[in-house]
Amino acid sequence: MKAVARLPLFLILLGILSVSMIVPATYARMIGEYHDARSFLYGGLIGLILTTLMGLALSNRVHNRSALRQLVAFAAAFLILPLFMAVPFQEAVRNTGFVSAYFEMVSAVTTTGATLYEPSRLSLPEHLFRAQMGWMGGLMMWVAASGILAPLALGGFEVTSSGEPGQHILQGAARTKGAGPGHRLWRSTRELTPIYVGLTLVLTVMLLVAGEDPFLAICHAMALMSTSGISPEGGLHSMQSGMGGEMILFCFFLFALSRQTFSSDTRQDKGVWNDPEFRLGVLIAVGIPLALFLRHWVAAYEVSDEQNWLAGLRALWGGLFTAMSFLTTTGFVSADWVSAQGWSGLETPGIILMGLALLGGGVATTAGGVKLMRVYALYLNGARDIERLIHPSSVAHAGLSTKRIRKEGAFIAWVSFMLFAISIAVVAVFLGLMGVDFEEAMVLTLAALSNTGPLTEVAGQTDLPALLEEGKLLLCAAMVLGRLELLAVIVMISPDIWRG
Repeated sequence: MKAVARLPLFLILLGILSVSMIVPATYARMIGEYHDARSFLYGGLIGLILTTLMGLALSNRVHNRSALRQLVAFAAAFLILPLFMAVPFQEAVRNTGFVSAYFEMVSAVTTTGATLYEPSRLSLPEHLFRAQMGWMGGLMMWVAASGILAPLALGGFEVTSSGEPGQHILQGAARTKGAGPGHRLWRSTRELTPIYVGLTLVLTVMLLVAGEDPFLAICHAMALMSTSGISPEGGLHSMQSGMGGEMILFCFFLFALSRQTFSSDTRQDKGVWNDPEFRLGVLIAVGIPLALFLRHWVAAYEVSDEQNWLAGLRALWGGLFTAMSFLTTTGFVSADWVSAQGWSGLETPGIILMGLALLGGGVATTAGGVKLMRVYALYLNGARDIERLIHPSSVAHAGLSTKRIRKEGAFIAWVSFMLFAISIAVVAVFLGLMGVDFEEAMVLTLAALSNTGPLTEVAGQTDLPALLEEGKLLLCAAMVLGRLELLAVIVMISPDIWRG
């Protein structure tokens, strides 16, 4: 294992993905899909051969010495590895282009979950491969957040960190004996992988007990833990477990609100409820459905249907589940989301779901968006400014950490918001130049940058398969940019990456 850990990060990821293709190949062989079995098996073997040859060629060099270079390898994994993954997927599907297959793989590994294919077009092994790639992309985010982004004060950690984005590791962490970039990354992998795998297995078993189909149970469990929203049925509308299954899924959404729910290696807060991200996420996820429920109830009162309490409670549940799902950028829609609209006679605008996806989940989770910690930092800064307007001579009563978040943290959070807004404008403009109308361009842009692919089906009528190849490649770049964040891309331009 030590010899493997010394290999370049990108090469390690290539080897892991190659080995993982055995799973869909074996499943395809079991159900008689021999063409799919050969496609994934041959793809995995080719990947293992390439990994072995390159590993032997690079074994006499020292790697993983710089966290900045690890960051570049992390970015390359989202851009280049899908090229390799798209080859067996295209061969398995057969009647599709390589650009479409590449889009599908980028969407999966960035946990976006947008798809160009109708569910009936893909076979079960191909659906499993998509869900598996999304699940592995989520695990990669967990590990990279702790082992790469946290030491570099990126990915939301810059709000609470005492170092500047991209420079924190250079100022202190690298000087600690035994705490080099390679060691940190391996330690994060060793600690977080069993938790991630264990939670996925627990969720799968719970769905099976609730009466869910075994294949759907494992795919939905992987989709939820990675917040990819990838479903072989295109959603939860055909779940055999019904509302019971949705309630089980809802409990596991909490792992995307705060890192404190599964790890405490990067925070000093005492308990999950003391984590501001978790409290803010719960407040938003509960407050929005209650507001929608009241809006629905008023409409139902106008048509004298307010006594239908059962329909009202199902409408409330549909709003609660869907709001939590899009806040965590998963994108699952409750079966009662439609009944909520039918109960009231009003159509819930998709812009609410777009706004929830834009906010996103917690730092160092698999959720996309701008992150709840940045929203909390801006809230603290705004509350303090309002207090000073009312009482100009007041003195803030807060600890050093809160003071840091309210001042420097709020400033960098505002910068991150502006960079995100610029990204939205640039991607939307380029889509417009390709002939996409404004509304569709905005939905596609927000879906890609927030890594919430189901927005393309729920928030607006978009036609992804009709996009030109240039548009698909642009959305691929947007999905990677949303996963990495523009601030990290700016840090990667630093000349320190190419020294030594």
